[in-house]
Amino acid sequence: MDIYDKISELYEKRRKVKHGGGEEKLNNQRDKGKLTARERLAYLLDKETFIELNPFMKKRTAPTNGDGVVTGYGKINGKPVYIMAHDFTVHGGTLGEIHGKKIASVLDLAAKAKVPFISLIDSGGARIQEGVAALDAYGQIFRKNVHFSGVIPQISVILGPSAGGAVYSPVLTDFVIMVKKTAQMFITGPKIIEKVTGEIIDKEALGGAEIHNSKSGNAHFLANTETEALDLVRRLLIYLPANHQEKSKPIPFHYDITKESDLIEVVPFDCRLPYDVKQIIYLITDQASFLEVHAHFAKNIVVGFASICGRIVGIIANQPKYLAGSLDIDASDKAARFIRFCDAFQIPLVTLEDVTGFLPGVNQEHQGIIRHGAKLLYAYAEATVAKITVILRKAYGGAYVALNSKSIGADLVFSWPNAEIAVMGPEGAVSILYAKEAEKSKNSAQFLKEKITTYKERFANPYEAAQLGLVDDVIDPRETRKTIAYALEMLAHKQEEQPVKKHGNIPL
Repeated sequence: MDIYDKISELYEKRRKVKHGGGEEKLNNQRDKGKLTARERLAYLLDKETFIELNPFMKKRTAPTNGDGVVTGYGKINGKPVYIMAHDFTVHGGTLGEIHGKKIASVLDLAAKAKVPFISLIDSGGARIQEGVAALDAYGQIFRKNVHFSGVIPQISVILGPSAGGAVYSPVLTDFVIMVKKTAQMFITGPKIIEKVTGEIIDKEALGGAEIHNSKSGNAHFLANTETEALDLVRRLLIYLPANHQEKSKPIPFHYDITKESDLIEVVPFDCRLPYDVKQIIYLITDQASFLEVHAHFAKNIVVGFASICGRIVGIIANQPKYLAGSLDIDASDKAARFIRFCDAFQIPLVTLEDVTGFLPGVNQEHQGIIRHGAKLLYAYAEATVAKITVILRKAYGGAYVALNSKSIGADLVFSWPNAEIAVMGPEGAVSILYAKEAEKSKNSAQFLKEKITTYKERFANPYEAAQLGLVDDVIDPRETRKTIAYALEMLAHKQEEQPVKKHGNIPL
């Protein structure tokens, strides 16, 4: 046998690895409307940039091609990434000892190279026949997910099943994208639930993409197809730096300056009337730049990435269309997690505030609104990136404090002239302050109306807060974009140190 025979042998081995579980199983995957692992990699990565690593790793006692996972590195939008893709045609993409080692290896390389790591998940879970070795492999991956959290961006795309302990790896990453109908996540499957509790439910209703996007909040993006999910990865990476030491670079932008006059028309002067805060976001950010995160979960608050004059920012905005923009348990968790991600990766925060307060109710109190609301407060107070707040209309009570007020570390706070900043709304405050006087009054309705007018003039306006230095300036709504853009420019090199410690104790 000469060198050419050896080279031929190499290519034959590579051919077998690339065929995974064989042509029949590859076709079965396609018949389900799913791409194969390598087709997914070819679609997601820039053309001819994928370099496979450890293609020949496999368990000695039961050798299989690639051991159910393809790993390596490539480029997306010209930027390097490390990546793994489950191969469902080999053992159903289940994770065993060698499979786990392949994933752990590329995770380590991603952290060393300080570039994002992407997981394309389509797996039946742990390989039962390998017993505790499979569980140990999962544990090693979880540990690395945690160690590299806040060091490199980690993105998970659920393209099929993810069951049992397997679900913890994607949920430990920064963003989870799920595909309708084909993607599921659950700790315990429908059959076991039926046996244990008697509840009858199918996979989709238990842990489908729409459930995790709208109810549990475990997923951040919902895609209709696999290609749409992979396109979302490409778009998301535009906004993210490669690692925690690198700031997002400015991107090209377009903006129609005539839009600024529309801002006055969007927000009703009457604080009781709803409106869509996304219209404000679209009017102050660069054209088509807003990428909403968690769009279907906790709709009373809106979070996402955008650019303003080409500078990448994270936006947090109350949504008066839902629950009057109040903060409840889910909204607090949603915003806190997004804020902490932005802070970890040096992305400035812009808060658009129109909040009635924390949502009142026995259910909210008993389920821990105090603890969950404290997460939001903690996240803002802990963040050292540039933090800018614009009060659009209402800023009441503890919610005003929690939403990036001066007192918890906002760098700059601006207010529109119609804003009401107070402990509570005028009607509620007057009904408490003047309850006895109203009872004694001959015309209590007129008496309370006059007191409400006085309260608004005295307290529920931005000038009281501006007088105390709690608002840096009261601005014309049409100057909002320009004001934020100048503030971002001036805070571009902000440096703020936290007290030296191992870590804080966020109220989880």
